[in-house]
Amino acid sequence: MSVDPQGPVLVEGPVEIVLDDGTVARSDRFVAAVCTCRRSRTYPWCDTSHRRRERADPPPEDRNAR
Repeated sequence: MSVDPQGPVLVEGPVEIVLDDGTVARSDRFVAAVCTCRRSRTYPWCDTSHRRRERADPPPEDRNAR
């Protein structure tokens, strides 16, 4: 198991997780990324929603501006 303070918990698979409502989520992957921030749309699996969304470059100038 590997824990990234800014991201998911990586667990060697296969993995079964029992959710709060009692359902079981299963992954047969070699390594499963388990979401710890609860932002993931595929919870309990991580979809990288924990990453900050920043633009690398400023937006282009509006050429139609007057």
